[in-house]
Amino acid sequence: MGRDQYKRLVEAILSHAGIIINGNNPWDIRIKTDGFYRRVIKEGNLGLGESYMDGWWECERLDDFFYKLLLSNPEEKVKRGLKLILMDLNSVIFNLGRKSRAFQIGERHYDIGNELYRHMLDKRMIYSCGYWKDSANLDSAQEAKLDLICRKIGLRPGDKVLDIGCGWGGFAKYAAEKYGASVVGITVSKEQVSLARECCRQLPIEIRLQDYRDVNEKFDHIVSVGMFEHVGHKNYRTYMEAVYKCLKDDGLFLLHTIGDTRSNVAVNPWLAKYIFPNSMIPFMKQISASVERLFVIEDWHNFGVYYDPTLMAWFHNFDCNWQQLRSTYSDRFYRMWKYYLLSCSGGFRSRHMHVWQIVFSKKGVPGGYCAIR
Repeated sequence: MGRDQYKRLVEAILSHAGIIINGNNPWDIRIKTDGFYRRVIKEGNLGLGESYMDGWWECERLDDFFYKLLLSNPEEKVKRGLKLILMDLNSVIFNLGRKSRAFQIGERHYDIGNELYRHMLDKRMIYSCGYWKDSANLDSAQEAKLDLICRKIGLRPGDKVLDIGCGWGGFAKYAAEKYGASVVGITVSKEQVSLARECCRQLPIEIRLQDYRDVNEKFDHIVSVGMFEHVGHKNYRTYMEAVYKCLKDDGLFLLHTIGDTRSNVAVNPWLAKYIFPNSMIPFMKQISASVERLFVIEDWHNFGVYYDPTLMAWFHNFDCNWQQLRSTYSDRFYRMWKYYLLSCSGGFRSRHMHVWQIVFSKKGVPGGYCAIR
């Protein structure tokens, strides 16, 4: 295929999505290097992201670009290159979430600097989708999400909670201060442990650098918010068995995760390489199969529509605080992080990705579970 053929194919794909090359709309893209066309057709998602990081193209509103592009299902129109096929096979054949690799996500994503996340997130440093139902700003949306979790598990004073993937301790601190709970939070990020311990001192909270497979005690309730995406489909059953082992018989387990309605074990190659190594988005069938004969699914709540405003708020904070961060991070990092936040925003806006909060019990709630919204 010659250069002009690559260009015509890209133009056709984008035109179908209502995107014009070098057009005047904020979602149109401006091409700076002719090699862009071949690179995108040959390397797909990976080539599109890397070429943006390299400055080969620009777009005024990346979030709108991805929203329109994803609605048009471009993957159905392009045959993917061997390099991407091999990446998919890698996720199928190898256990990317095995215990020996469990701490890589912490080292390569969460340990890149607490100041980055402090400047990007809300005041509680919650790194997951907010609950914007009755909220007008990020701080309010994240606090509403934390309260929603506490109410869904019926949290009471004196309850002992395990928080798998506790981040910087935001949920643990909220649950202890607002509901009188004691919390054990585990994470695979050394930087998160350091800051979380500082933020949660003098509260009944223990923060550990620990893999979920190594916890061996009982809890009244268990929550996991934004961590399941790092488990990997080959470990879902192991994960659920670990939760089952640690949950008291009358306790509730709340899983908060990004989800996909399509059956797929492949990883997003750009996100896997630059943002979330060894990670993948679960789909419904995988989750339901992983809890068979272990848990009763009491409630399944989708509020993925709220990740769009959450991501846009994160980008606004990141962009506004960039001058304070640029002495630590390169301009290429800025383009990478911008691409990450805004491409994901477009993905949730197009409803290609979702956010699920699922409540599980061991034996079924007597009389039935009352869904809380």
